[in-house]
Amino acid sequence: MLEKLIVFVEEPSMEAALEALLPKLLGEVEFQILRFQCKDELLLRLPQRLAGYASWLTQSMAILVLVDRDDDDCMLLKQQLENVTAQARLVSKTTAGPGRRFQVANRIAIEELEAWFFGDWQAVQAAYPRVPGTVPQKAGYRNPDAIAGGTWEALERVMQQAGYFKPRLRKIECARAVAEHMDPARNRSPSFQAFVSAIEAVLARP
Repeated sequence: MLEKLIVFVEEPSMEAALEALLPKLLGEVEFQILRFQCKDELLLRLPQRLAGYASWLTQSMAILVLVDRDDDDCMLLKQQLENVTAQARLVSKTTAGPGRRFQVANRIAIEELEAWFFGDWQAVQAAYPRVPGTVPQKAGYRNPDAIAGGTWEALERVMQQAGYFKPRLRKIECARAVAEHMDPARNRSPSFQAFVSAIEAVLARP
């Protein structure tokens, strides 16, 4: 049975979102978020951090590594995370295969955290009531993970058109406010659902 989940994230807004989201997904399971200042720092420090955990991680604990794809090749980035996990002598979910015990789940948010907000627009409206409810029906926003030109920039534009966040989007504040209202079951973002599936797999480990 999982007693503690350790989550690696690359920046403060993801940390803020997960502080609200993880209790909804984990119930009473304890969690710890290890936040870095940027993706480059996370990738640089990950080998040493995972090697350190490998020496004392118990069977009741698991690690989730969560990074944004940004402009990287998704397959290459996932393979980089898998290689680092293997070098630390830890077993990843991908390596273990279906139904087998693993210690680390590597997940990529495509393209950025804000895609998850477009995936649950009701949560955005609950936090910021002036934003129009028709946004998800517009051609450029129907697939939250395929919004062109950057999802945080798109979210900033929509917010500013509704009279919020001038002169610029305050990402941490927005993440915290929206995540408080998010319902994981209704999120349309495929990368969010992949994140949820990783959490479910960790909870269901043999």
